[in-house]
Amino acid sequence: MKTQYQTTVSATGGRNGHVKSEDGFVDFDVLMPKELGGKGGATNPEQLFAAGYAACFDSALNLVIGKAKVKPEAETIVKATVGIGPNDAGGFQLAVKLSVEIPGVEKEKAQELVEQAHQVCPYSNATRGNIDVELEVI
Repeated sequence: MKTQYQTTVSATGGRNGHVKSEDGFVDFDVLMPKELGGKGGATNPEQLFAAGYAACFDSALNLVIGKAKVKPEAETIVKATVGIGPNDAGGFQLAVKLSVEIPGVEKEKAQELVEQAHQVCPYSNATRGNIDVELEVI
């Protein structure tokens, strides 16, 4: 792979700590959610992963839509729901549901575009075969 962009973010304190990027754009506390026994009140790794995946998938989707010369009636929306839970090996695993809206595009065509975007998106390529990713066209 020829790297076109890279970034570095440091974490201290794990799930109850602080994250900071070298350029300073990311610089905030993270806290374990109440559902996992934490106190909540700040973002957490699952929210950050969901935000990144949703944004990346939406970009991949719009690339595919542009190449297909499809004209949605409004901006596309990708909602990423990330879950975490124990696995059978004593660790933890993630699952993702991507709910996608392509306004004004027939559901069958939208499903085709979403499937194509799933092949293009770097997050989808990184997670394929590692975590369950469900695709839903709304």
